[in-house]
Amino acid sequence: MLNIFTRKEFLVDHLNGFIDMHNHILPGIDDGAKNVEESIELINGFRELGVNKLICTPHVMHNYYDNTPKSIKKSFKTLKKELKNNNIDNIEISYAAEHMIDDNFEHLLENNGVLSLNSNHILIEMSYLQPSINFNQSVDKIIKKGIFPVFAHPERYQYLNNNLKNYEKLKSQGLKFQLNLLSLGGYYGPDVKKTALQLLENNLYDFLGSDAHNMTHIQSLKSIRIKKRYSTKLLYLTHNNRTLFSMG
Repeated sequence: MLNIFTRKEFLVDHLNGFIDMHNHILPGIDDGAKNVEESIELINGFRELGVNKLICTPHVMHNYYDNTPKSIKKSFKTLKKELKNNNIDNIEISYAAEHMIDDNFEHLLENNGVLSLNSNHILIEMSYLQPSINFNQSVDKIIKKGIFPVFAHPERYQYLNNNLKNYEKLKSQGLKFQLNLLSLGGYYGPDVKKTALQLLENNLYDFLGSDAHNMTHIQSLKSIRIKKRYSTKLLYLTHNNRTLFSMG
């Protein structure tokens, strides 16, 4: 007899009402959508998945993507104008940023150069190759400002993998964790998927994000299947996303 807990469901069946808090759909501003036409294609892809609210989070990365609140707002306004021109009105978008903790981050933090997700949460990341030297110091400064640091895709940092204590230590420092949905399908490799499921099992995630950069990512989301027992955990995280953006 087949155990119901081994049955799998499609991830996208759990995305209706999901607010995507991490994506790269703003045009021509980072390694995501190259132009506004690609932005519209991505948005239509999200709509097909039942996702109708997006917080656009382009990279802010010193010497690579030196975006500013001004440049991000300009790209956002371009996209909003194109949505209007195409009579696409059943989608809600706003903007923030994904901030790399690098040698320029603390300067931005101290000089109003960051863009938070809402009034008291900010999306941050590290290099995939090695941890940021100033990571702990930057996190402390974020928290001292009364802001919660939301750590993007912690499962993807190979130097943290396979050691739950490393993640528990980060959580104890005050970080919140955002799961990349693509990690659940093995898009970034089996080791990342294994870590993502381990963190999910241990209730270490706080939020969900697609981190979608292109239509390949959207198509990959459609094919992901998850074990039935994870559906309640994902529902909880989806609820957290909605709560986050009702807080202002």
